[in-house]
Amino acid sequence: MIKNLRIEDFIDLNIPVADVRTPAEFAQGHIPGAHNLPLFTNEERVQVGTTYKQQGREEAILLGFDLTGAKWSGFIKQALEIAPEKKIGVHCWRGGMRSGAMAWALNLYGFDVYLLEGGYKKYRRWALDKFGEKYDLLILGGMTGSGKTHILRELKKAGEQVIDLEDLAQHQGSSYGTMNKLVQPTQEQFENELAWQLNGIDKTKSVWLEDESITIGKRFIPNGLWHQMRVAQMVDIKVPMQNRVGFLVDEYGSLDKGFLIECTQRIWKRLGPEQTKNAILAINEGRMADFIKIVLVYYDKTYRAGLNKRAGESIFTLDCKDNDARQNARDILANIHKLKPLAQ
Repeated sequence: MIKNLRIEDFIDLNIPVADVRTPAEFAQGHIPGAHNLPLFTNEERVQVGTTYKQQGREEAILLGFDLTGAKWSGFIKQALEIAPEKKIGVHCWRGGMRSGAMAWALNLYGFDVYLLEGGYKKYRRWALDKFGEKYDLLILGGMTGSGKTHILRELKKAGEQVIDLEDLAQHQGSSYGTMNKLVQPTQEQFENELAWQLNGIDKTKSVWLEDESITIGKRFIPNGLWHQMRVAQMVDIKVPMQNRVGFLVDEYGSLDKGFLIECTQRIWKRLGPEQTKNAILAINEGRMADFIKIVLVYYDKTYRAGLNKRAGESIFTLDCKDNDARQNARDILANIHKLKPLAQ
């Protein structure tokens, strides 16, 4: 059986999905959770495309069969690994020949195949449209080192809806945000993952996001969502400086000194030459608390500038004794009623 599905129905399938585009196309961006089952290699796709342009559709099809002729049993075996129950979603770029050929072969073997009408291109349109929809957002703010990400995790454990933008972007938001190990997804894949999570929320309830600049590392929060974040209700947590410094020493203090120095040098214009020099000296001498205090001057100033651009009535300030994420989450939930009138 082969069944064509609209994007709205395709994304609700609770079955494995095979993306038959090339590895390069898949790496650029794909439907979250999809498996790459490429009909052509990157090089073969170029060959077929060139043949199509120079010699026409029929010659390109013949070349495609020549290139894949010995691969079909391998495709079916891979599909069985992906979908052992023999129910599978399939798509290519525009829902054309590649997905059609794969669907034909899998159907012949006995698979129930669900084809995405319009292919991955249709998913991208669906994903981008998600950022223009309206959401009941709650923003968790606080100066660097307040432990906001840890609080979000506790809020999620408590049953709140949470989207962790920094986790999706694989970056913690500052010059040091890669932690010398994180690799960011492409912008396209960041958007794909974000749209997927937005689709999964209950829109009758609030969803928590961390206060971010429009960029997280090299990834941009889509404009439609970003503008909503800027006018949404915010809980601004106030954590004592000594607790923030201690938290950041624990988070960053053990990282490679060369990495910390390189990241510090990237923000030297904002720190100023003297403070940059002092921060690097502190790193080299292992005085991590002193290093943190120096760079916090810049990050705190930046945070206050962003806070001042928000409407005062949209901000609820919550004083916290320390970095106890569980207790701070409880305090936030205990005071959440103070935000509700403004959110309506």
